[in-house]
Amino acid sequence: MARDSSGSPASCSGCDQAGGRRAFLRDLAAIAAGVAAALEIRPERAAALSVGFASGRTASRDGVTYAIPSQDGVTIDKDREVILVRYQQSVYAFSLSCPHQKTPLRWQEDEHHFKCPKHKSRFEPDGTFIDGKATRNMDRYGIQRQANDVVVDLGKLYKEDENRAGWIAAVVRL
Repeated sequence: MARDSSGSPASCSGCDQAGGRRAFLRDLAAIAAGVAAALEIRPERAAALSVGFASGRTASRDGVTYAIPSQDGVTIDKDREVILVRYQQSVYAFSLSCPHQKTPLRWQEDEHHFKCPKHKSRFEPDGTFIDGKATRNMDRYGIQRQANDVVVDLGKLYKEDENRAGWIAAVVRL
């Protein structure tokens, strides 16, 4: 970098470097917003939910313990057929099976929802039914918080159409 006679950085004549950086970042943010709008990405969906796999720790005969995820995302325990979701400051535990015909559900990263590959039923990250052949929301397991963990009670599966109050209560608020 060039320096003037006092040892300070020399400035470019007619050049505003700081303003140039600010303008660049402003323009970059505008471009990103334009691309998101062109692709019809809603702001609440812009931050994608990550997907991962884990195995819970046995807590009791029917209880399985999982660490509370540090950020919004989907964690699948294939061995116990549990989907653990952290979404909008809440944690849910779902059955891996679609409530329609028990086909294993899949997380659709690009669309930010669960989908049944057999009959195309779709569900929000909180398990709410969107559309398809299913006739109810995803089945939720009973769940409770214990320090930095959640304990999922595999003996308590709430079907929204049979026990709406239990289904609604099957959530840990963070």
